[in-house]
Amino acid sequence: MDGRCAPCGLSWKPGTRMLADDIPLALYIHVPWCVKKCPYCDFNSHALRGEISDAPYIDALLADLDCEVEAGVVRTVHSVFIGGGTPSLLSPDSVARLLEGVGARLPLGPGCEVTLEANPGTVEAGRFAGFRQAGVNRLSIGVQSFHDDLLSAIGRIHDGRQSHLAVESARDAGFENLNLDLMFGLPGQSVAQALKDVDTAIALSPTHISHYQLTIEPNTLFHRHPPALPDEELAWRMGQRCAKRLIASGYARYEVSAFAQVGHECRHNLNYWEFGDYLGIGAGAHGKISDAASGEVIRSLKRRHPRAYLDASRNRSFDLKRDSCDPDALPLEFMMNALRIAQGFDLGLFVARTGLPATAIQGGLEFARAQKLIRLVDARVEPTPLGLRFLNELLLLFASASSRRAVGNVAV
Repeated sequence: MDGRCAPCGLSWKPGTRMLADDIPLALYIHVPWCVKKCPYCDFNSHALRGEISDAPYIDALLADLDCEVEAGVVRTVHSVFIGGGTPSLLSPDSVARLLEGVGARLPLGPGCEVTLEANPGTVEAGRFAGFRQAGVNRLSIGVQSFHDDLLSAIGRIHDGRQSHLAVESARDAGFENLNLDLMFGLPGQSVAQALKDVDTAIALSPTHISHYQLTIEPNTLFHRHPPALPDEELAWRMGQRCAKRLIASGYARYEVSAFAQVGHECRHNLNYWEFGDYLGIGAGAHGKISDAASGEVIRSLKRRHPRAYLDASRNRSFDLKRDSCDPDALPLEFMMNALRIAQGFDLGLFVARTGLPATAIQGGLEFARAQKLIRLVDARVEPTPLGLRFLNELLLLFASASSRRAVGNVAV
């Protein structure tokens, strides 16, 4: 018998939460250092003071992973993402030792996607061949813009020429799976400049382009000293016209800010958006694991400061926090991810990944449909263009009173 969400009429196959082994598992590895902290960045990143001492940090990462394995997380990993910070500041030998250590502790699935974030620059680009040899098969380059004046306005330390050289170096190193990060809504940016950035990126033929709007986040230099950004309407028009250009050039929009050639969607990020499981190791890394025994969703956060994280190696006390997610918060947790996917999600996925009945989101679905923020098609929930534009407002429909403040942190 099929389930049905009355009175909205959306049906799904019955069932309870998947066994943990049926939920895809990813691994996120955080490297917290950058050459310089960008004024818009609210990630856990720290400006370098001297050279990175790779070995102690790699040792700590592997000890952190040992703790996760000893806690019972021994499942096949389908994607690895080394993010930051600027992970490409690590030496290729260190990345090789890290990935060898991961493979010795957890089985890596066939064709496991292994992404490393890199910033343009001749020193880092020269390492790309080493990263490829180490086992990295997907590179994500933080271009942001090809206009030197706009890069300067957002505090980036590279220029447009270095971005071109980085892509060339990545190709020479054998990277066929390549993402370029672009931002729009930059200080003083025009629609023509935003379109030029997109056209330049398309001409370089990456398999994936991330295209997202600059937002002012708390605890950043830009929050304390806000730059003059394009107004909301201009930024929206910028994003819409760039998205149309990308789609017309063969990049399908599969998520709010992600465009990919066929078959090159980022598997790691899709796992986040489909509420899959992921281990997080490294300073400030987050994790989310479904506990089959208790039926709970467990969230973890590692010690944030690099020194505190390294010191934690002595007694293997990497966790800053680890607790189960409040069931009342799970609808919002799920929707903050799943509603970013352009094609939406099957209602059965909500049931399977949260262990909650579909009635937990019935009221929100009915109201969202009435406001034309979503479409209900067979067993699928799909955000409309209006819903994607006003994603924060849409998400609030699924938030408990205690979790509404989290919606303000969603990057649209």
